[in-house]
Amino acid sequence: MQLRDALDDYKRHAGEGTRFPGERRTVTGRFSGGDGRLVHVGGDGELRDFGYPLTGRTGLVRSRIGLAVGDEVAWLDEADTTQRYVGDAALVETVHETARATVTRHDVTLGDAHLTRASVEFDDADGGSAGSNDAADPADASLVVYARFAPDGRDDRVGQLRYDDAVEVFHADEHDFLASATGFADLRGQLPATFPELLDDDPTDLPRARDGDRYEEERLSGEVIADVPFDDGVATVATLLADRAETDREAARDRLDALFSDLDGVDALADAAADALPSVPESAPARESVVADLRVLSLLSAPSGLRIAGPDFDPYYEHSGGYGYTWFRDDAEISGFLLGAADALGLDLGDWHARSARMYVATQRPDGSWPHRVWPRDGALAPGWANARIEDGPDVDYQADQTGSVVAYLARARAAGVAGPRPAASGTSSRTVDVEGLDATLVAALAGLDRTLEPDGRPVVCQNAWEDSAGRFTHTAATFLEAYSELGRHGEGLAADALDDPDAVPGAASLPDDLAAHARDRAREVYDALDDLWLPDRGCYAVRETLDGGVDGRLDSATLALAAAHRSFDALGADAGNGGSEAGAVDEERLDRLVSHVETVVDGLSHESDAIAGLIRYEGDGWRRADQESEKVWTVSTAWGANACAELAALLAARDDPRAAEMAARARDLLAHVSPGGSLCEPTTYLPEQFFDDGTPDSATPLGWPHAIRLATVALLDEELSQFADRAPADDD
Repeated sequence: MQLRDALDDYKRHAGEGTRFPGERRTVTGRFSGGDGRLVHVGGDGELRDFGYPLTGRTGLVRSRIGLAVGDEVAWLDEADTTQRYVGDAALVETVHETARATVTRHDVTLGDAHLTRASVEFDDADGGSAGSNDAADPADASLVVYARFAPDGRDDRVGQLRYDDAVEVFHADEHDFLASATGFADLRGQLPATFPELLDDDPTDLPRARDGDRYEEERLSGEVIADVPFDDGVATVATLLADRAETDREAARDRLDALFSDLDGVDALADAAADALPSVPESAPARESVVADLRVLSLLSAPSGLRIAGPDFDPYYEHSGGYGYTWFRDDAEISGFLLGAADALGLDLGDWHARSARMYVATQRPDGSWPHRVWPRDGALAPGWANARIEDGPDVDYQADQTGSVVAYLARARAAGVAGPRPAASGTSSRTVDVEGLDATLVAALAGLDRTLEPDGRPVVCQNAWEDSAGRFTHTAATFLEAYSELGRHGEGLAADALDDPDAVPGAASLPDDLAAHARDRAREVYDALDDLWLPDRGCYAVRETLDGGVDGRLDSATLALAAAHRSFDALGADAGNGGSEAGAVDEERLDRLVSHVETVVDGLSHESDAIAGLIRYEGDGWRRADQESEKVWTVSTAWGANACAELAALLAARDDPRAAEMAARARDLLAHVSPGGSLCEPTTYLPEQFFDDGTPDSATPLGWPHAIRLATVALLDEELSQFADRAPADDD
């Protein structure tokens, strides 16, 4: 998205109640990708690249496709349009019904290339509308493609090179190609929106008509308009994003020729798209949901293995802090959910986990922590506002929960054999992938956790998971409890000598010899310290201790992380090798408090309108509400509620506690809201971050985190709580 596009959108949508002007929304349409490049096929058919964070290449920032018959052009974004995914893959079929013909498009992104295959079928054999006298000759028809590229993120100092069947748009390093399998009947450039057009109150409709007086300038822009002939009713165009240091001009054109030759039909496109996704067994529970979740998580992934939180709809930070980055909280939680669900769903995700673990090792800071957010393509530090441990001064603007989430995942991955030298544990993948430096990373991270744990057993003052306040948060404590518990369970063999220089990592030299036992002791400290935040009057845990030592008693969906954290802690007691008992480590009083907490938070944050139902983020949440008086419903909060209820149900079921059935029913009820057909799941199968009460989706779409929670909750309910599947949710009336 360039500034010209943001200003154009601002003109079009300023003053609208549920649209924030200046954004490039993806709440409609579908994405194609899966190996770095990420292309959005709008609900009206517009193509735009969103993969800059994943690849470093900007590509298409705007496009239109039309059907020309003679001198008339019918723009497909103005026609009645339907869209779907073809099968499980990220192959998008878009059908446009124009006045004269039906145009069926198939769009797929393969690596750095995107192909659009368009077939046209006129309404009658003569090519004219039924009953009309203006019959057209199909031979006069062509596909019109308007494309604007921004190589190296630039819309200035851009040039074009033109060939018989392709045009190359370039600035310096990035070279973008538009090519046609049938060549070009016509090809011209166009100036971007001019200064007077930008300053005009009205938006500018593009493309413009040909201007013969601007020949030189039209070659000095990223805008191209091409007429593409049909061959037997089919026209195929492709775009390719290349770096001149990696792919020279001849190699790029050869690749385009090969794509046209090899992928000459819809079946070939579907087969190529299918290779980008893990296969899902036909017997998998809620298979449509599982397929959708894996497709989204694949789309959001860079070749490195790191993921963006969601497509960056607001790159100018006008209404948000951006989404096209890797947060280690989101990414590690996603990895953990995938690891826990893979065997239950019959998924082979070993390569995903190996890549994730390697990048977590590579991006760890020298003090054992992880930074606020990074570019997923290479792990380099990205713009953010919570990098206090890199800057001078106090460490308040640091999100300690991110480190806790990474540690918990890496400990599990090490035990499962998918990211470490340890043999696979019983019941997990038999693959053993050695990630160099994993043990050293865990040792340094343990030292880092210790340094951010106060003597009273709770984490230090820091930022919260929602990144909008500071304090000593229950959610942060939950991530520490889970991290220490997983290290205590799976840390056998860890030792400080895994570090090349223990003195170089603050606190590492003072670690004891038995690090697993030390982690178990720390887990107990955090477990006991959580009592400080219990609010007997509300029957729940407070959201935080404030900066002045007070207690913030609001309800917050992030505190639902306590359920999974206590289940990890409980496993310490059930492990006889750790000196525990089969009864588990969570005592009865704490179990009662957990039940009360989860019920209080879920009931207190539940919100329903005529259009939607789910959980709000926290009491008093005022972000992106526009004119809405109440808090907005969030998919991650609703999915988190479902998962917390399922985790707690499993903890109760292990004790034959009759409350397990009701908690499992709550989980299924909440899960239904974010499942296909639910009010918070779009027809695309995507989960937007937020919803207005009138049902309008908002913000990053799709958001990876709730998709991973949804997948894990499906697996947990099927594998461990199927005995409660026929129980209806409790009637509170």
